[in-house]
Amino acid sequence: LYITRSTQLIYYFTGTGNSQYIARELHHQLNEDYISMNTLIRNNDHRLQNIKGTLVFVVPTYAWRIPRIVEEWILLTPFNGVEEVYFVMDCGGNIGNAGHYNQELCKKKGFNYKGTMEIIMPENYLAMFDTPEDDEAQSIIKKADPVIEQAASYIHQHLPLPNMSLHLKDKFQSSIVNTVFCPLFVKADAFYSTDECIGCGLCETLCPLHNIQIKDHHPVWGKECTHCMACIAKCPKKAIEYEKQSIGKNRYHIE
Repeated sequence: LYITRSTQLIYYFTGTGNSQYIARELHHQLNEDYISMNTLIRNNDHRLQNIKGTLVFVVPTYAWRIPRIVEEWILLTPFNGVEEVYFVMDCGGNIGNAGHYNQELCKKKGFNYKGTMEIIMPENYLAMFDTPEDDEAQSIIKKADPVIEQAASYIHQHLPLPNMSLHLKDKFQSSIVNTVFCPLFVKADAFYSTDECIGCGLCETLCPLHNIQIKDHHPVWGKECTHCMACIAKCPKKAIEYEKQSIGKNRYHIE
């Protein structure tokens, strides 16, 4: 079985909507299809992707690299007809040396790597950082729009994305910090629901790893988690917390 796609296809993975927003904007500007990797990952769907052209991955930055579950899905999924691959990565601060690892991933897949674009979007990582209030978030998104347009222009012209200036800190963050951070800190243990929970099941539906189950009208987290923050950010009752780190913080998300 295989899935035939258009000549330029945009794949995105999202937790709170930043990557989905960028993918949708690229879709409007390039007039090409965009598809959620969340659904493919959730369904363990590794059917052959018959692209016939340009492939664009729009992903968030997790510890200065693409999410590990996205990398695993790409590695396990066969692709056919891919002529060139672009990465567009949103982040709250910077993407570090993520481009190097994207290029290495492309080598493993036999893809023609055309570069990585960094786009600053509102911070959503409630487990560690402060998140912006709605007005500030809208201001950040407004500043991101011309950068998205610039990315679309490069992709439309099949040009390599501009190289980023790198420092020793960038290389350190994307290598050693990422290697240590993910296994030690990316866990679901600290999530819990409060008495405000109504057992609606939205968090269970949103989780890309089937890591949440509703039991006795409350969510229960398993051992698989990618810290996408979808469950906590999109809870309609703000009834999910992450230890004390999330208390009082704005639940930023964008549709």
